[in-house]
Amino acid sequence: MTALPETTDTAKRTYDVLGIGLGPFNLGLACLTEPIEELDAVFLESKPDFEWHAGMFLEGAHLQTPFMSDLVTLADPTSPYSFLNYLKEKGRLYSFYIRENFYPLRVEYDDYCRWAANKLSSVRFSTTVAEVTYEDELYVVRTTAGDVYRARHLVLGTGTSPHVPQACQGLGGDFFHNSRYVQNKAELQRKRSITIVGSGQSAAEIYYDLLAEIDVHGYRLNWVTRSPRFFPLEYTKLTLEMTSPEYIDYFRALPEATRYRLTAEQKGLFKGIDGDLINEIFDLLYQKNLGGPVPTRLLTNSSLNGARYDNGAYTLSFRQEEQEKDYELVSEGLVLATGYQYAEPEFLAPVRDRLRYDSQGNFDVARNYAIDTTGRGVFLQNAGVHTHSITSPDLGMGAYRNSCIIRELLGGEYYPVEKTIAFQEFAV
Repeated sequence: MTALPETTDTAKRTYDVLGIGLGPFNLGLACLTEPIEELDAVFLESKPDFEWHAGMFLEGAHLQTPFMSDLVTLADPTSPYSFLNYLKEKGRLYSFYIRENFYPLRVEYDDYCRWAANKLSSVRFSTTVAEVTYEDELYVVRTTAGDVYRARHLVLGTGTSPHVPQACQGLGGDFFHNSRYVQNKAELQRKRSITIVGSGQSAAEIYYDLLAEIDVHGYRLNWVTRSPRFFPLEYTKLTLEMTSPEYIDYFRALPEATRYRLTAEQKGLFKGIDGDLINEIFDLLYQKNLGGPVPTRLLTNSSLNGARYDNGAYTLSFRQEEQEKDYELVSEGLVLATGYQYAEPEFLAPVRDRLRYDSQGNFDVARNYAIDTTGRGVFLQNAGVHTHSITSPDLGMGAYRNSCIIRELLGGEYYPVEKTIAFQEFAV
């Protein structure tokens, strides 16, 4: 592979750690490394500014984790980058206190992250990584602009991308993934029929939002999921103990096949619907039904097996799995609330021989979150459900993971890393 030219003096500097991608997890790492004089860190993000699920900034939508799962608090409650300090600087601390709700609004959390990012000296926006190579015992990161960065360690935080089911790949028309809902809502509501496919929180939020205005616009509204029912997010306290160091130890030690089986079984623990929202949907259906049948359908156990687009409408082919029956829905509008998937970045191709993979072709993420053959050179944010279970995408475990990564970078603890927090025992 031909090396890209080195056009700036970044090539003359060697960083201790370089983060690629700036979602909440790498942003948290940037906040936590900022005060550490022994670590020279830099974080590269292709977007011009921080952005976190902007397409789902629905009015009243909130996080499913409390404010203490911010970028830093569970690692360092005294950090100036905490959510509470953000509220104080914005003049909203007392209002948040009086609100008596632990769950920040989604748009508020995004603004908090922007606030934190703008305070950091280590963040480089509008910087797209083109390739990563390994030269002279350093990782060399080249950008599309020709800049070159050298670092002893990498932390991958490129995140996940919207998942489009096989049946809809290459499909024409103006269907979209829920990640672009807000931008497309007005046009969507001009259609005579709308179908939402998906089973999680995003699908529920969109259904509620469209149901609230169904009388105004007069469309028919379908919500279809392959799940056996509309599962609530399990949020009881003993279940929450599974987001703990002990459960990571337990899960990581299980056989690979067992871990993959549990990964499929545990989706309801982090991809379910907020229980209050499920009740609000029912109450809204009840209220609207007082005036006569509502033109809406809720269908479960239905897998999307095919789709075609013609004459301004989608014909969607489903299979009711329990009945083993096929059926079709015709809809002018289509929203895919079908989640996100991780894809290994192409820029890693030159260093694949330095990375570890399991039998399924996914990264073999070590207990310390390293994925390289040395066990402490390249670290992975998120994308480790198959090795670290539900703790991988959990915002509340981000500060813990970053504390562990920082310990590996320094060779000792800077932020105390908890080892036991659970009352229950996971292993015998």
